[in-house]
Order: sequence, then C-alpha cells, then structure tokens
Amino acid sequence: MDALIVVDIQNDFLPGGALAVPDGDAVIGVANGLVERFDLVIATQDWHPAGHKSFASSHPGCEVGQQIQLNGLEQILWPDHCVQGSQGAEFAGELNSDQFNKVFQKGADPQIDSYSGFFDNGHLKSTGLADFLKQQGVVHCFVIGLATDYCVKFTALDAKQLGFETTVIKSACRAVNLSPTDEEHSLAEMQQAGVNILQEI
Repeated sequence: MDALIVVDIQNDFLPGGALAVPDGDAVIGVANGLVERFDLVIATQDWHPAGHKSFASSHPGCEVGQQIQLNGLEQILWPDHCVQGSQGAEFAGELNSDQFNKVFQKGADPQIDSYSGFFDNGHLKSTGLADFLKQQGVVHCFVIGLATDYCVKFTALDAKQLGFETTVIKSACRAVNLSPTDEEHSLAEMQQAGVNILQEI
C-alpha cells in the first residue's frame, strides 16, 4: 500500500505566519489534488508548548537563526511558532484536512525539537507513525509539505531508513532556504540516501 504524508502545512508556515516559508501557500492546491489520489493520507503537525527551547525567545540575548547547543544537539533558534492551541498551529484553512486519516503531532517535548514526523531530533522518542504505517501494510511513502530543507527532509530520510520506499514530490514542497542553496543540498542529500525525488506524479 502507498501512503501520502502531508508535512506541517500549518498557518505559521504560510505567508504572514510566524515562520513563513517563501511561497509556502503554493503547495496547498497541489496537496489537495494529491490527497484525492491516495487511500491513506497521514499528516504531521508541529505542536509546540509555549516556551519551547527551540524558540529564540526562550534564550535571552539570542536571535532567530542563531545556532546553539541544546541538550547535546545543534539547534537553530526559531521564532515562536505552531504553539499548541494557537491559530498558527492549525492546518491551512484551504487544505483538505478533513481527508486526513490520521494526524501525528510532533515537537511537544519542550526540551527537544522534532523535524521528522517519525522521531524527535535526537531519535529518543517515536511519534508512533512508523508502527501505524506498518500496521496498515504501507510499503511506499510519498512525502510532501513544508519545508523541503527541514521537516520534509528529515521525515523522508527517516522513512527510507525505516525500510519504506520513499518519494518526495517536489512540486508539493517549498523550502525555508536560510541559505540560498539549502533546498538544493537537501534534495541531493535525500537522493544520496535513496529517496526518490519527483517533480510531480
């Protein structure tokens, strides 16, 4: 069975949001078209408590974009985003989220960030997504959403490492691009790991 994994298409990652991904809203129409084509559609949702340690505001004197060490891991500091229960954490209003079979929330531990839909950044805790996919008999994961160079990339890399055939659909993804070449490097890294990169399907 194939599964579509829709990564973090939430208000805070769209234009006008707290951590807006450039052109992020362009993925919504593509995602809605893809949702109709899959029998199993999973979504991930960034779901941070207020005061999360990945927020620059939690570290006086630090700025957004700065890198620090957080519990032994490199951490980029972000603006406050996708705070539990906030409008910014909700799925985009135009996204056909009523078609999602199951939603997996991530980033709820205030001490560690979670880019991947499968694990936190230290691979200490599982979200349960891998077990769910295996229970459903999923063989191939198609990954779309926001953002190519962070949550899409790490979700796809984990899916591949867990033994799923994995494809990223480029037309349904957009990148943060803190550095101009981040998207390009991320796509190359995924391909090198055995992830299929398709413009569209």
